Amino acid sequence: MFKLHEVAMPVNSVPLRDASIPYRFLQQYLFLLKKYPILTKSVTSGVLSTIGNLLSQILEARKKSKNDAVKEIDTAGAARYAIYGLFITGPVSHYFYQLMEVWVPSTDPYCVIKRLLLDRLGFAPAFLLLFYLVMNILEAKGPDDFMKKIRRTYWTALKMNWKVWTPFQFINVNFVPVQFRVLFANMIALFWYAYLASVRK
Repeated sequence: MFKLHEVAMPVNSVPLRDASIPYRFLQQYLFLLKKYPILTKSVTSGVLSTIGNLLSQILEARKKSKNDAVKEIDTAGAARYAIYGLFITGPVSHYFYQLMEVWVPSTDPYCVIKRLLLDRLGFAPAFLLLFYLVMNILEAKGPDDFMKKIRRTYWTALKMNWKVWTPFQFINVNFVPVQFRVLFANMIALFWYAYLASVRK
């Protein structure tokens, strides 16, 4: 009789120490994501928000300067984005996507449309307003300056948010597994925060 345990099966698995650096990084990220989901998403958000701000500064400096040299980096500005990503973007996004699964489960026949509308018409305006408020506090500016920036740039930024983010969020909230949605959004936000850094000036 045929016995499965007697058949020699080729084993192609590679020890983690012998794997490529990107693979090891991915494995470590997945491990941390499972063990410390909120902390991992928060740190990732903080790092990518900072990179987005630095990218904005470099592009802005190159646009103003004739040569490609970047003379000065606003480290305080980058730190503010790091704080925002770490303490606001990561945790808030985590809970929003978790709650979305409860409020609009995949069994709902119109979940694809409902999730997108919830994100675009509910979360996006509120989260953008929160961004303006937190940044105003971190910049140690008063309510007058906050209201001035809201009147001058909020509506423009929100329209740009709807324009840029809607196709990505359609994919994110409907087809990306819930544990990876913050990471997916952070990758798009890398460029979005660069835009916000410039529009709020």
